Amino acid sequence: MRSPSLVKDLSQFAGCFLNYFKKKLFGALWSFESSKSKLATQLYQKRGKYTRPFIHSGMVVLMIAAVTLGPILISETNPSLQQDFWQEAQASASVFSAVSQTASTYTFISEKPRAEAIEYEVRAGDTVSNIAQRYDISVDTIVWENNLVSAQAKIKPGQILRVLPVTGVAHQVKRGETVYSIAKRYDISAQAVVDWPYNTFTNDETFALAVGQMLIVPDGVMPKKQPAAPRYVAQVVPPAGTAAGTGQFVWPVGGRITQWYRAWHRGIDIANKSLPGIAAADTGTVIVTGWPQPWAYGNRVMIDHHNGYVTLYAHLSEVYVSPGQEVTRGQVIGQMGSTGRSTGPHLHFEIRQNGAAIDPMGFLK
Repeated sequence: MRSPSLVKDLSQFAGCFLNYFKKKLFGALWSFESSKSKLATQLYQKRGKYTRPFIHSGMVVLMIAAVTLGPILISETNPSLQQDFWQEAQASASVFSAVSQTASTYTFISEKPRAEAIEYEVRAGDTVSNIAQRYDISVDTIVWENNLVSAQAKIKPGQILRVLPVTGVAHQVKRGETVYSIAKRYDISAQAVVDWPYNTFTNDETFALAVGQMLIVPDGVMPKKQPAAPRYVAQVVPPAGTAAGTGQFVWPVGGRITQWYRAWHRGIDIANKSLPGIAAADTGTVIVTGWPQPWAYGNRVMIDHHNGYVTLYAHLSEVYVSPGQEVTRGQVIGQMGSTGRSTGPHLHFEIRQNGAAIDPMGFLK
């Protein structure tokens, strides 16, 4: 028999233990609620500050889980996919092996010019002329860049020559210089300097330059130097519509050609200070007007001539036609201007055959 005192003691101990446990549990819950309230208050006061970190962290976790677990789950649920993958990989490898043994190797050379000058080590038998021909630049470009006396200057094997990516001059910008002053110095249009794809500016709207930066001046001529080889010069073109003929394009405007067709400049630039009207080079249907992308063309008109040819007239100040309108050869479609990536009033004119730009000089009459 248990004594009454033992039962009473056990009962009191159990009661004390329950009271102690209740107090500790209540204290823990109260601390949790207090901390939760403080955290909620802080988050509410600084709402928005921690939202982005939480969202980003969650997205990172989800992405990691998808990348690591996704393929495993897919392969487990679809065993055939794993087998098909390996069969396709083996088939691809065998096909590649067979082709690589019999097929010839081709090298495709991009039309896009180099970005910077390169250093060329002269070899036995090299002359300034054949080096220029090898890199498709003028003799003068090598003479000017390397401070040679003339094109007939002797060069020795092992000598290092700098070869520019294009015919012209490399210029380091000095304090106070602008695109316009540099272009005038080298007897070229400022637009040609701007159109070189690797020339950069601190402001693309004003074409501001940074002191010390290097510019490539395409077709530029070194001051006080007589060119040793022929170069393109501005050419006076006839007024619009003076030539006609089936399948021939007439000049869209009269003026001076200030920039020619190049790999990086898919048309010709015609400048005229009087800002004349621009004529359609041939009969066709207007397909684009206004200022869509790319923005560098500015306000433009595009005409489909329904024979594989499309002409483009860019940098216009005014447009007088609308998409879908039929126009005739010589009809005025807009006004010369300087919108878009332009340094002065001129017309940028392109002819495209089946979507590819071609040199307009082979078609204009």
